[in-house]
Amino acid sequence: MQKKYLIIGTGGVGGSIAGFLALNGEDVTCIARGAHLEAIRSKGLHLKSDLKGEHFLNVKAFTSEEYNDKADVIFVCVKGYSIDSIKNVLERASTPDTLVIPILNVYGTGPRIGRLAPSVKVLDGCIYIVGFVSGEGEITQMGTIFRLVFGARPEQDVARERLEEIADTLRKCGIKVDVSDDINRDTFIKWAFISAMACTGAYHDVPMGEVQHEGEVRDTFKGLSAESAEIGRRLGVIFPEDPIEYNLKVIDKLDPHSTASMQKDLAKGHQSEIQGMLFDMIDLGEKLGVNLDTYHKVAKKFIK
Repeated sequence: MQKKYLIIGTGGVGGSIAGFLALNGEDVTCIARGAHLEAIRSKGLHLKSDLKGEHFLNVKAFTSEEYNDKADVIFVCVKGYSIDSIKNVLERASTPDTLVIPILNVYGTGPRIGRLAPSVKVLDGCIYIVGFVSGEGEITQMGTIFRLVFGARPEQDVARERLEEIADTLRKCGIKVDVSDDINRDTFIKWAFISAMACTGAYHDVPMGEVQHEGEVRDTFKGLSAESAEIGRRLGVIFPEDPIEYNLKVIDKLDPHSTASMQKDLAKGHQSEIQGMLFDMIDLGEKLGVNLDTYHKVAKKFIK
């Protein structure tokens, strides 16, 4: 029987997942708002994808207040500062068998949402993608990287087969998926990467092409990567490979014109994830006694 997928937050990440699911004929519903929602309803979800081409996709779309169905799998793709707003729709859309997969940039999101909605089974996850809202109802997925990592924490007792079933569907849609055997490690690695990427881009006000060759910008990225790696080590994270080399390998594969969503939001004067990407990392590092010269250098630019 076909699963029902619900995407809460149809921005660059959620819209890309929704678009790839819809292209494969899956039952997917989007939660969005405002003019973005109205455009999806009237013209379809407009996906412009380097991996899949350009499509207008007929997907169901609602506000969080309007949605009254039950979902089998829920992807939470809102920004970190919006988490508290999703409690009601999460609880309404879930059954005891529903699996919720948060895909946010900030470490510790799964447990945080789990505390917010304790009746719901909230796993943890992260994603590597360059995706953004490029117009009302329009999502652009840039480059060749679209990798989703998710998993259950050891105490959650979720059968591996259930996770692999979801992963298989996503793979058929053209998404690279890893079911993690240590989701705490993998979400920390993603947080550390996106923090270094977003903070470097915002501090120097450059796209990722400027990080891809030696010089001052790349040195900032390396410094941030080294400091977050030390935070990880003190938390007990076992890195499968050198974390600085890993971050450089990922950054070098990105489209040179790409920027992190935090950087885009700051440039537009919008609310951003700078608290989670920059200041939460500093707070954690200071608690663990880590030297944070590069993070403090970056923070000086953004402390009001």
